[in-house]
Parts: sequence; C-alpha cells; structure tokens
Amino acid sequence: MKGYIHSIESFGSADGPGIRFIIFLKGCALRCKYCHNVDTWVMKNNEFPAKVRLATGEVAEISVDHAFKDDIREVEEILDMAERYRNYWGETGGITVSGGEPLLQADFLLELLTEAKKRGMNTCIDTAGQPFISEGAAFEKIQEIIEKTDLVLLDIKHIDPEEHKRLTGHSNENILEFAKYLDSIHKPVWIRHVLVPGITDVDEYLEETADFLSTLSNVERIDVLPYHSMGVYKWKELGLPYALEGVEAPSKERVENAKRILSRALNK
Repeated sequence: MKGYIHSIESFGSADGPGIRFIIFLKGCALRCKYCHNVDTWVMKNNEFPAKVRLATGEVAEISVDHAFKDDIREVEEILDMAERYRNYWGETGGITVSGGEPLLQADFLLELLTEAKKRGMNTCIDTAGQPFISEGAAFEKIQEIIEKTDLVLLDIKHIDPEEHKRLTGHSNENILEFAKYLDSIHKPVWIRHVLVPGITDVDEYLEETADFLSTLSNVERIDVLPYHSMGVYKWKELGLPYALEGVEAPSKERVENAKRILSRALNK
C-alpha cells in the first residue's frame, strides 16, 4: 500500500505524548481560512492545476510549480525510517499521522497503523474528523482505523455549525458526531482548538465548546492554539487569496481566557 506524503518530521514534540515521528499526508476537504498547510489540500500533483471552492464560496485555481512533487511511499519504507528514531521516543513516544486529513487516505492509514502496532509502536492520528460517516463500509473502515489508534488528536474548528461553514466551507455536524463516537468507545482524545480573533475567540462560542466537551468522558487534554499567519506565504505561492489578511494573533490575555473557559470541561 502506498500513500501520498506531504512531509515527515522525525522529532516532533507537540503532536502527541513524548517524542513523535510525524507523517503528514496529503489531501484535505476542509478549506480553513487560517490553514498553514494549504499545500496539502490537493492529494496528487496530476490533479494540478486544481479548482477549489474556498470557505468564502469563491472558486479559485491552485497553481503549482516544480517544487511541489508527489512523494509516494510504501508503509514498510515509512516504518523502517521511523525505527531509526525509536531510541528517542522513550516510554510515551511513537508515530503520529497528520495532514492534511489522514482519514482521506483511509486504506493507507489503516495499513500503516496496523503494521505499526505489530512493531509495538504507540500510534496517534491528528484529524478534524470531516470524513466521518456513521454507517456503511466507510464507517467500518473508520472503526478499524480507530481500533489501531492509541490516541486521537481531534481538531474542533468551531462549535457553531454556520460559523464552522463560514470558516471551513463545511458544517460540523458529522465532526461532532465523530467526537461522540470516540467517546462511546472510550478512545482517549486530546482536543485542539485554534483561537482566531473575532471568529473562535468569542466567549459565547468558547462557552458552547466547553459545554459540548463537558458531555464527553474521554477528553484527556485541551490545547488552545493561538492563530498565526506563518503559512500565508504558501497561499501566495499557490495563487490563492488569503481571507484573514490583517488579522493579528490573539493577545496573551485572550489565550489565557480561552484556556480558562475550555478547561471547565476537564474539571467537571
């Protein structure tokens, strides 16, 4: 089984417990206005130039230059590479599969996680849950994937369905259903929430997010990620308009405020 790889980080410390070997997969259906990995949206280079509908509803064409080449790798090759860094992992480290959206390459992801567990590796996926569906063959595949996953890093983009659609181009009903499913099977979850001034950095929405997370019993940690614009250059390289031009990072006080509100879900 081969997968479309965006990049690999051999020594990550912010994408799961301990030191992580992180595999970033290509392909994502969400169109987050603040995305700093916009170069992962299109899975295959032969799909360029690609027309994409942005969260604003505008249709734009992604251009591409010679620097964006397909990196197609087999499961065994990736895990053999990961093995070389295993001595650094300690008791808690392992591999994390991120993106893009890793669930879009479900077959490859399942084989990767299955083989990783055979090697005794701790496994983690970083997902926004957008491909989740609660029935049929697709659901069965997700069940298999989650069974081979020790920890899920779940990105909650926005708690309000309409605001979520304005931010990402998609509603969030199935994403929240995914969170409930993970709770129903007692799968450990770390929540990630990007704090964007005027969009997610609104007390009303933060309180609603805390209320929802309080209904879940499997949330072990909640991380507030301050919005930043370090990925804007990628939008420009791909010829895409950046919708949050001029938006500043949230203040330290607002970040602490968000942490205080959301932590209520852990202290119930």
